[in-house]
Amino acid sequence: MNNLEKLIAQATADFSAANEIPRLEEVKAAYLGKEGSLTALLKGLGKLPPEERKAAGANINSAKAQVESLLTERREALRNAQLEAQLQASALDVTLPGRGPSRGSLHPVMRTLDRIEQLFRSIGFAVADGPEIETDWHNFTALNTPGNHPARSMHDTFYLLDAAGQVREDVLLRTHTSPVQIRTMLAHAEQYRHLDSMPEIRVICPGRVYRVDSDATHSPMFHQVEGLWVGENVSFADLKGVVADFLRRFFESDDLKVRFRPSFFPFTEPSAEIDVAFMHGPMEGRWLEIAGCGMVHPNVLRCGGIDPEKYTGFAFGFGPDRLTMLRYGINDLRLFFDGDLRFLSQFQ
Repeated sequence: MNNLEKLIAQATADFSAANEIPRLEEVKAAYLGKEGSLTALLKGLGKLPPEERKAAGANINSAKAQVESLLTERREALRNAQLEAQLQASALDVTLPGRGPSRGSLHPVMRTLDRIEQLFRSIGFAVADGPEIETDWHNFTALNTPGNHPARSMHDTFYLLDAAGQVREDVLLRTHTSPVQIRTMLAHAEQYRHLDSMPEIRVICPGRVYRVDSDATHSPMFHQVEGLWVGENVSFADLKGVVADFLRRFFESDDLKVRFRPSFFPFTEPSAEIDVAFMHGPMEGRWLEIAGCGMVHPNVLRCGGIDPEKYTGFAFGFGPDRLTMLRYGINDLRLFFDGDLRFLSQFQ
């Protein structure tokens, strides 16, 4: 009996010394495992005389029950201590303000488009819209770009399939917003066909366009804003005044330098590239191509139902994505369309 009391006392001390549950399970094996001391005592009952076996078995089982009870208590204590430590480590400060719902904001390109529309509305331009899925005639032919014209190779785009899965060469995703100019002129000419003289057309045409192109400064989907002014005696001087005024107001720089370089576009004649030079900041002194422009070609006016002998007009086209890059100092166009909230949240 004294041996059993010593065994229980030793088990109590060993269980208390175990500070982790894995260590406690190791100590348990020394008493209750297959080779444990209590298990050995139970196995040795068969060697005792019959008259001693019953009393000895009862004492051993009582000692085993006490050891198991001590083990359970110590295991529960360690689990509670472990849980308390975890709670302390992840304690919440209930005095901190709660997290409110996140706020969205306009995409930076949308901000630029809104700004462009506001600036042109302020000088009398309306905003026109048109379909992104266009016909070949509106997108190319009516813009003085017939099927064999080399300029078509610069406007490689996405064509649509018919019900049989065959490519339709007459329906495509528009490569520029110039088709909106054709549609606007046709609608305007039809509306005022009964008059000897029709009112001026002054519109900008913002929207998404598509080309097979992708790199740091190009995207398969991007945006354009094109402008059109058609009326009697509209001249290249009017074009230069409108464009230069817009750019200086957009970049908020009265000393912004603007130049027009001769160029070629099939839908304008004469045509020009528009460059700007910033006088301050990291772009100081550098000329950057910013847009294209020119006087509307007579063939384009005719396709729009306008008499080129009586009316003239000019057109221009800006890339608002590029304007956004310049305004905010972004060097990779693809960032605008990757959907990374870490990038977009900077413009909230």
